[in-house]
Amino acid sequence: MQNGNPHLVNYTALATQIRAWAHELGFQAVGISDTDLSAAENGLLEWLSLGWNGELDYMANHGTKRSRPAELVPGTLRVISLRMNYLPPQARDSWHVMAESDRAFISRYALGRDYHKVLRNRLAKLADKIRGEVAEYNGRVFTDSAPVMEVELARKAGIGWRGKHTLLLTREHGSWFFLGEIYLNLPLPIDEPQQEHCGTCSRCIDVCPTQAIIAPYKLDARRCISYLTIELKGSIPVELRPLMGNRIYGCDDCQLVCPWNSFAQTTVEPDFALRHGLDDVSLAELFAWDEAEFKSKLAGSAIYRIGHEQWLRNIAVALGNATNNAGVIAALQSRVEHPSALVREHVAWALARHAG
Repeated sequence: MQNGNPHLVNYTALATQIRAWAHELGFQAVGISDTDLSAAENGLLEWLSLGWNGELDYMANHGTKRSRPAELVPGTLRVISLRMNYLPPQARDSWHVMAESDRAFISRYALGRDYHKVLRNRLAKLADKIRGEVAEYNGRVFTDSAPVMEVELARKAGIGWRGKHTLLLTREHGSWFFLGEIYLNLPLPIDEPQQEHCGTCSRCIDVCPTQAIIAPYKLDARRCISYLTIELKGSIPVELRPLMGNRIYGCDDCQLVCPWNSFAQTTVEPDFALRHGLDDVSLAELFAWDEAEFKSKLAGSAIYRIGHEQWLRNIAVALGNATNNAGVIAALQSRVEHPSALVREHVAWALARHAG
């Protein structure tokens, strides 16, 4: 490989080298795609027109930059998509946690450190290696941080296929992984998409607690528990609260029932290891955290960004769905006069629910 002359670059060899570097940096899969997302663009526009994005205003704020990579990063010719497993090996069985209504269920991707920082750092290192090999390299790295259609790009790059729950699926590793991308201006050889392997299975649709998966490949975010507990900043719709159970941050049900996740592998990344016992902790204990404790224990966690007020709102709903006992009632009563009207509203709902 020679720096300084793009006409002398062997892009097939460079693609092979990129894969090797990516695996050295801890990524489990790498794929390369072109930038044509025209087919997916129509689906995105329809989804937005139906209002299924709810308060996810950022999904509509960037025009066609999300579906046209070269508008987001001028000069982009290819997108490198990468996958990194996150399932923590020591976490308690999710179904067992959800079966105990006084325990808190937190989506398994959020039990360790914030994946944004981990992936961004690794992607930046990979980009530096490419830049060191080809001086003409120009690009930008992303990990759930800009208007990027990451699932569609990963599908085109052959990393997996889109499941009926709209997440990316693989035969070898299920769906317990993060995705990251590098937009770049080099004409690397592209990979072929995989065949889909969902068949007639509809388990993810059937299991959704709030029926957020309207139909195969169609998700109404406004009903999704991940949206309700993370993205929605105001009051959770009353009719959806009883359906949320003890899920206080995210929801994994559609992944837990997926047959392909029986092949999933746990992460080898220390940063994604379980922290503070969040895989199996009582709702009352978490509800007792003041803001200082919340910030201290969740610093460096993806959960940190929702803030203490939203954290208490979510737990109040879960306590309202818990089995009626003295501990649950005492926990709720401890926040009856909380300074936040949002927290007070959800506490009052929970207490009224227990009052029958």
